[in-house]
Amino acid sequence: MSTSKNTSKNEDWIKIDLHIHTHDDPKDVVDYSAHQLLERARNLGFGVLAITLHDAVFDRPEVFADAAAMGILLIPAAEMRLEGADVIVLNVNNEEIAQLKTFNDLRRFRAHRGDSIFTIAPHPFYVLGGSIGSRLFREIDCFDAIEICHFHKGLFNPNRRAARVAARFGKPMVATSDAHRLHGFGRNYTSIPRPSELTVGNIFAALRSGQIRLTSPAASIVDLVSAIYFIFLAHPFRTRRKRAAVASHARCHVERRPRHPAIGRNGEAAGFLDSARNDKVDLESRS
Repeated sequence: MSTSKNTSKNEDWIKIDLHIHTHDDPKDVVDYSAHQLLERARNLGFGVLAITLHDAVFDRPEVFADAAAMGILLIPAAEMRLEGADVIVLNVNNEEIAQLKTFNDLRRFRAHRGDSIFTIAPHPFYVLGGSIGSRLFREIDCFDAIEICHFHKGLFNPNRRAARVAARFGKPMVATSDAHRLHGFGRNYTSIPRPSELTVGNIFAALRSGQIRLTSPAASIVDLVSAIYFIFLAHPFRTRRKRAAVASHARCHVERRPRHPAIGRNGEAAGFLDSARNDKVDLESRS
């Protein structure tokens, strides 16, 4: 799928991808780093990225600084799970997303922040994961754009329904990679005319205006087989292993934690009381 709107051959266009994961993700198992992503993005000519961790904002200052040095605008973002549905929220911090639990919370947040944030409905009509599905009609006012998911081929293309919804409600569509593996990044993306200054506000304004090109080629048979293997076998196994490792680390931390005497109501330390009780027993045994 490759479409365009309000395009000009004489303009300089930049590639953007606003839905990417890295191994910093607290809930997913990803085998590449943010710096590996930046290197690949620079080599492929990307100008704007958003690392969208699950329920957490990627906020490592050194990575943002390295991205800026490469001429890449890195937008702080997160893929939130609200009432069972995934939502991408761009240009936010961890304190802000901690307050988002429901779609009404998101509505209030959007009213407060205005055009300084941008929200996307990711993979809305795919069966697996946290796709919002038909609830998108009810919550459409919570979104600035609708995603074209990278995973489609021939008759299997839930993006067609997403496109109809976008057209009905006048929402732009954005193509993303939703990359969980490094080789999955780079083939699916959105392009916009290069703004006079590469700022978050200018990027959001271009997306809202519909000045976009969408690049989302159909998956090959190899891509489909690889994705099915990753989704149903490799990824669940890695996720269980990661959770087991985290649980084991937590148990070890508790076991190694130094024990401090508990303080009673009157300020006495439990250790002191135990010592006093032992002295009493010793005296009674001698008498």
